[in-house]
Amino acid sequence: MDKIIKNGTLITDTQTFQADIHISGEKIQEISEEISIPGAEVIDAAGMLVMPGGVDAHVHLNLPMFGTVSSDDHYTGHRAAAFGGTTTCLDFIPQESDTLAADIDAWHKRADHLAAIDYGFHMNITRFTEQVSREMVKLPERDGISSIKVFTAYNHRLRLEDGEIFKVMRVARDAGILTMVHAEGGDVIEVLVEEAIRAGKLSPAEHARTRPAWGAVEAVLRAAALAGQAEAPLYIVHMNAGGEVDQLQYAREHGLHVMGETCPQYLFFTDEKLAGVDGAGWVCSPPLRKKADNARLWQGLQNGTIQVVGTDHCPFFLNGSREIDYEGKKVAIPGKELGGSDFTRIPNGLPGIEDRLPILWTHGVGAGKLTANQFVALNAANPARIFGLYPRKGTLQVGSDADIALWDPNRRCEYGVKAAHMRTDYNLYEGWSLKGMPVKVFLRGQLIVDDGSWYGHAGGGEYLRRSAGNPIL
Repeated sequence: MDKIIKNGTLITDTQTFQADIHISGEKIQEISEEISIPGAEVIDAAGMLVMPGGVDAHVHLNLPMFGTVSSDDHYTGHRAAAFGGTTTCLDFIPQESDTLAADIDAWHKRADHLAAIDYGFHMNITRFTEQVSREMVKLPERDGISSIKVFTAYNHRLRLEDGEIFKVMRVARDAGILTMVHAEGGDVIEVLVEEAIRAGKLSPAEHARTRPAWGAVEAVLRAAALAGQAEAPLYIVHMNAGGEVDQLQYAREHGLHVMGETCPQYLFFTDEKLAGVDGAGWVCSPPLRKKADNARLWQGLQNGTIQVVGTDHCPFFLNGSREIDYEGKKVAIPGKELGGSDFTRIPNGLPGIEDRLPILWTHGVGAGKLTANQFVALNAANPARIFGLYPRKGTLQVGSDADIALWDPNRRCEYGVKAAHMRTDYNLYEGWSLKGMPVKVFLRGQLIVDDGSWYGHAGGGEYLRRSAGNPIL
């Protein structure tokens, strides 16, 4: 049945205007001031904002780590994302087997039958060989994967040496693939962690102390310099330190094709959280920084130095020995308690896939730090463009997928673990008062969230084959 969303205010990354939207099947068929079609279902959006569904370009679902697994899988995480207004997620495939093709097949087996919103994959490159080089070139055409990720930290596990990163960037460049980088100072981290262990300093606070911000700042500039020498585009994930924004700005001002992403946790919280009673619940890599870093990251979003807000969603139970109720079933998954006496054993990661849009609407747009158009750009349009999904995703255009969030700017919510839908036992924003929430969410024209009710299902998400050679913003 055709649908018409009427009387709403449409918001894209460049425009705010009154119009109706005609949906037929999975696509937007028409956008104009007054649409009338006999027999069509009419959704009255009077008083509502009509925005494209969010695109979260950085999530980790069902990810094995430290003897456990991140507590949201590709169903529970996607369901939570939808309740927060996000309709597309991009996950990361670990490089674990002899071939990239085998790793990709394995990740499809984990995800495809569970996916509840549309999804795609990035490919981690943590071992580089001639065979990997040959397979990388085929990723866009064979697998619809047009982005890969490298690490400057996690020595002897995930890290590539600088020369290898340079080689990866050149192969990626020639194949139209975007290189993403986790930028931290791996060598210094290894020294500081070893010293902390010898000194018996094992509290969660040591996690941030052994991963100093200067290492991230230096790694961003080093990665940008490698990209410049390789004449390759680069995307810096989860920027967390103010100095990283300085280095990104420097690189861009000097003509390098470098882009950046930050996450809500780095805009609102500091490393003081790790010294609290539940400090393990705030352990993520890279760690939370200082208030000055929060402020500089906001500046980077406001002036366009940073192009994307992702989440780096990688949740673990705060106490996995206690069950929670999830969709009528009791669930307990080992989590942060695994590192109760040793910070090096705490699973690294935070929940956030559902929180991103409501939190940034209230404390970004509502606080006057971002315009509504910037909100859509950072959370939908820009990641869709960068990762080869635009204009299918991230916008409201004729021919685009009808991924739409109807947003009530006056809806109030006392937020926290009871209000959210992520499969974990705590929430970073516990007790926060929010104003402005998604009330209806459509995935390719199908209503999957309606005022707190869930109508999506496992397997309802579609795998997205992404184009290569995407624009540098």
